[in-house]
Amino acid sequence: MNTLPTKDQIRQWITENPGLTGKRDLAKAFGIKGDARIDLKRMLKELEAEGGLEKKARSYREPGALPPVSVLLVLPPDSNGDLFAQPLEADAGDSPPRILIMPQKGDVALAGGMKILARLTPVGGQDYGYQARLIRALGSNPLKLLGVFRSSAEGGRIIPVDKGVDKEWKVARDHTFDARDGELVEAEQVGPKRLGLPQARITARLGDPNGPRAVSLIAIHQHGIPDQFPDAVIAEADAAQPAPLGKREDLRHLPLLTIDPIDARDRDDAVYAEADPDPKNPGGFLIWVAIADVAYYVRPNSALDREARKRGNSTYFPDRVVPMLPDVLSGDLCSLHEHVDRACMAVQMRIDAHGQKLGHRFTRGLMRSQGSLHYAQVQDAIDGNPDAVTAPLLPILTTLYAAYDALKRARALRQPLDLELPERKIVLSDEGKVTSVAFKARFDAHKLIEECMILANVAAAEELVGLKRPLLFRVHEEPSQDKLESLREVAEASGFTLAKGQVLKTAHLNRLLAQAQGTEFDELMNISTLRSMTQAYYNAQNFGHFGLALRNYAHFTSPIRRYSDLIVHRALIAGHGWGDDGLSAWDVENLDETAKLISDTERRSMVAERDTNDRYLAAFLSERVGNEFAGRISGVQRFGLFVKLDETGADGLVPIRSVGREYFHYDQDRQVLIGSDTGIEIGIGLRVNVRLAEATPMTGGITLDLLNIEGATLPTGRAKPGRYQPRKPGKFAAKDAATKRKVVRKRR
Repeated sequence: MNTLPTKDQIRQWITENPGLTGKRDLAKAFGIKGDARIDLKRMLKELEAEGGLEKKARSYREPGALPPVSVLLVLPPDSNGDLFAQPLEADAGDSPPRILIMPQKGDVALAGGMKILARLTPVGGQDYGYQARLIRALGSNPLKLLGVFRSSAEGGRIIPVDKGVDKEWKVARDHTFDARDGELVEAEQVGPKRLGLPQARITARLGDPNGPRAVSLIAIHQHGIPDQFPDAVIAEADAAQPAPLGKREDLRHLPLLTIDPIDARDRDDAVYAEADPDPKNPGGFLIWVAIADVAYYVRPNSALDREARKRGNSTYFPDRVVPMLPDVLSGDLCSLHEHVDRACMAVQMRIDAHGQKLGHRFTRGLMRSQGSLHYAQVQDAIDGNPDAVTAPLLPILTTLYAAYDALKRARALRQPLDLELPERKIVLSDEGKVTSVAFKARFDAHKLIEECMILANVAAAEELVGLKRPLLFRVHEEPSQDKLESLREVAEASGFTLAKGQVLKTAHLNRLLAQAQGTEFDELMNISTLRSMTQAYYNAQNFGHFGLALRNYAHFTSPIRRYSDLIVHRALIAGHGWGDDGLSAWDVENLDETAKLISDTERRSMVAERDTNDRYLAAFLSERVGNEFAGRISGVQRFGLFVKLDETGADGLVPIRSVGREYFHYDQDRQVLIGSDTGIEIGIGLRVNVRLAEATPMTGGITLDLLNIEGATLPTGRAKPGRYQPRKPGKFAAKDAATKRKVVRKRR
């Protein structure tokens, strides 16, 4: 039986442990479990009502006490030069406590009026109530940068690697961290902002910036992606053992197969299909999708769990992967390797001859993959060229493709957004040098797996909605009206139509893409449609998935590399009573925060992966400066044109100064540049020829010179040799004003 603490004991604990004052912290401290938590909650409410405690953001503290980590306003130095601060809490009172800032070596220099985040320690017997240790300054300085160190007698300078950042940082001699000339370093700003070069101190040395695989290392540090597992996490992973059959359903008789990229680092999912034996479902199929049971190894609130949640997902680069889980799990125990027993979460889905799902059944099982195949290998087998591995599996593959044919019919009826956006693949040598850049081949085998995974994700969402269990939905909202209007203008300028005055559906966008298919505007409409879309994200509330045209959708199929899927697995475990490793009370209580966190980490990984590809492409092209390339305008801005090169898919900038010899007005609504003299319009989708002027591997920047548009050189306008012609933006300013008035009237 749990013994409840007295109210005095609770107050004493909160006083002595200001950082552990949540209800769960208190329950853990006093060993309170089960129903006794209700009594603890009642006692805390009584203390709050009596004025003995106050509650702030799910934690408790003494009335009038400040939280251990607070936002402070720095006051001007006093007569002794000491810095004090006051809390920015709305209820800090008429006489807020005095807080003395205790500076540490290397802290950012503070000045009166700055806002800081600081850790507070109560003190007694002084004329101030707290001491503060700086955590970071808020909203006042770009703290971190990555760059190449250049040494000098006074210390040195740092040349940033970020595209668009051209100001160097100055490093004093005692802040160089013994960095060598030419080394890649991480640094942070020190001292107040002032005119001239910002002051910095080096905090980490990252080695040769031109060394093998330095490109992805730059992205990892630049975007703050955790790439080292704490010792406690590694210890938990190393202690893991294969899951026994126990109460699991034995699925080892099913000839499940994994089909992945040829260079796959982990294998989350396996598939199998068979004709439905039920005579009431002629032409129907039973499709099995089995997914690695990561929840068995990554228990709620374990060190593994906390680290996986912090990372949110795995991040993939051409030369490495930064995994969400240690390799002993992601590459071994959780990965569905062939001919070995593996714990899994599986769903059997019954579809009719038209690919419509008639029902599903989830189970927690033990499986044994009959083959680890790759996409091209499977496609070759189906096309009549099986190899020694796929030949004996051909009957299984044939049935899978038959089931896929049915799923295609359902997809055609549902009409998800059908964009054609080929992916590029960067191939590296063993030394980390780019050997080739090509577009990835896309086979029916890819689409087969995609449709099976989508169906399983839908089943998982529907199952948990039916069980009334909390989960994380994958949400994709419809485009905003402003973005739709921009897309409509691009379509109309290209001779196509996008209907107005109706509830937008993906079918409408697909009709627009079909109009453009095979025309010179094909790529333009695909790019413009993609840019009109909102960013998908995770949410505990279900707002549907616009792009897939689905009402209920959750991520279930990749728990090795996505934390969202692990949450869905835990929800299924809890909903079916399959063990004590299901969704915990803490998981449920913090579901909104988890959704925001992993949505942010997903975007972080996407940006890091894109930046890395840009740098590799710049390195690949740096040896071809002066060469001419064909491409298409992919973006228009006031400062120039973005061009996507056909050969590599690399994006380069044509600065506005090299676009013709006249002033160009930028029409933001239509995304075009308009020549002030000639009236020529330059917009997204036009074919161009360019010359490579510069490629900088360190930043990924590519600069191009424009040679011609649609095979024709740009007119030179009315400019006459030897005579200055002023810019003529006046008539376009009038047009802008008229456009703005029109937009304002519409929005009212």
